[in-house]
This record gives sequence, structure tokens and C-alpha cells, in this order.
Amino acid sequence: MFEFKKEQQIARIDNIKIGGPSGENPTVLIGSIFHKGDQIVSDEKLGIFNKKEAERLIFKQKELSDKSGNPCLLDLAGIYEKACKKYINFITSINDDPFLLNAPSAELRMNLINYTKDIGLNEKIIYTSLNYTCTEEEINTIKNCKIKSALLQAFNPRDPRISGMIKLLRGSLKHEGLIEKANRADLKNLLLFTNVLDLPSIGVASSGIYQIKERFGLPTGTAPVGIISKWCLNTDEFRGNFKLACEATGITLAQAMGADFIIYGALKKAEYIFPAAKIIDEMIAYNSRITFYNV
Repeated sequence: MFEFKKEQQIARIDNIKIGGPSGENPTVLIGSIFHKGDQIVSDEKLGIFNKKEAERLIFKQKELSDKSGNPCLLDLAGIYEKACKKYINFITSINDDPFLLNAPSAELRMNLINYTKDIGLNEKIIYTSLNYTCTEEEINTIKNCKIKSALLQAFNPRDPRISGMIKLLRGSLKHEGLIEKANRADLKNLLLFTNVLDLPSIGVASSGIYQIKERFGLPTGTAPVGIISKWCLNTDEFRGNFKLACEATGITLAQAMGADFIIYGALKKAEYIFPAAKIIDEMIAYNSRITFYNV
């Protein structure tokens, strides 16, 4: 809903465009698969899963993406190396789109991108993620594997406020910023990410999107849905479609503050996330046309 003073860059990752001025490109929606607790996985260490259901969920997101006009990506969020390699082989056998390669430790992420380099997938990978723990080994591995895209987490454990996010990304006289580290890794497509720690911090993460885009001009997003889902499980105040309504509200706030992409959690949520995002994108695009471009 805003006109940014800073020129807004667009990340072009294979066939997906992320970012740009308000209302120019629709919000990219990212669904997670193979994450901890994913019901389609029966053995997370060996990577045994229901292939038929995984394929159905992936194609359902793709179908909803085609209908809504919101580009989609997969967030492959495995936990164990052997399993992750199976997941990578599976999704690339049925889907040509780039995807987030998400893992809980830098060691696992580095092992996996070495694997994707060997099988020729380095251009498809969005390294997830670079964060405040980033080391020289990680930077060098990303560079050597010729990964070109990454998600940069703006979470600053010393200062979780927006000022702390910006400081982590920008750096200081004494400390190199995360963006500079990403540049040294030869990353070309940087996706900045504001973390959600609890329900109230969704507001901070959403406001951070606007301020970070204004400061750096880079595509920025967040993941507001998961924490809302957990909160809804612990409240008895409402029934019916309460959870769905709250999750849709979370992505709406993020979009209104300028989110270029949203990680919305489990793929099964796609059926109500995509319609909600489409409606908000249309409102934002219309406002931009008549407010900023006099169309």
C-alpha cells in the first residue's frame, strides 16, 4: 500500500519474480513440505513418506497458483540428510520450479547444497537461510557451490526490534552485515526475512517489512501463519472457522505492509491462503494504480 522512496529491486529466480514496487508483482506464496510433524512423513530419518499425497499437495498448490496469479514455491524443510536427499530427488522429478532448501543447521545446509551442485540443481536452490550465526565456511561453501539465491533472516537476538533487524542486515564499523556477507558469497537474489517469534511480534515483523524495504530496496517477506496456528490451538474463545480467519488475517497484515513473499506453512493450508492473498493483492494493485501512477 506504500510508495517506497528506495528503488525496489526484483529477484528473478528461474521463472519466478519476487519484489518490485507496490502492486507491480503479486505476492509469492511458499508452502512447506517434509517439515517436522508433516503428516505425510512416516519416517523423518529415512525419508519415508506418502508419495501420492505429497504429489497431490504439490500439484494442488500449483493449481491454486495458476488460478490466483500468485506465484508459488516449495519450502523443503527436512531434518536429516539422507531423508532430505530423497525429498530433493522427489520434488525435482515432478516439478521444475525453484525451491527453498531449508535445514536446521549450517552443516546440513552445506552438505545438501554440495549434493545439489553435483546433480546440477544449484540454479534452482534458494538457500534457507543465512542468519546471525553465518560463518566463513558457510559463505565459502555457498560460493563454491555457485548458489545464486538465498533467504536472509533479519532476526537479531541482541535486539529483536526493527532497529536490530536493520543493524544485522546493514552491519556496523565493527561487524560485517548479513547483506555484505551474502554479496561475498556471490549471491545474486537476496530475499530478506523478518522473523515471527510469538503472536504480538507479527506486528513488528510486518512493520519491519516496510522499513527494511524502504532501507534496502530488496524483496522482503515473513511467515506469520505458523504462530497463529499454534495460538489458536490454545484458545477456547471461538469455534468454527476461527483458525482459518486468523491465519488469513496474518498474511493480510504482512501484504498490506509490503510483503513480497510469505511462507504460509503446511501445503494443506493453500486452499484458503491463496484466495485470501489474491484479494489483498488486487486491492493493493488497484490502490497503486490510482494513487501512485494516476491510471
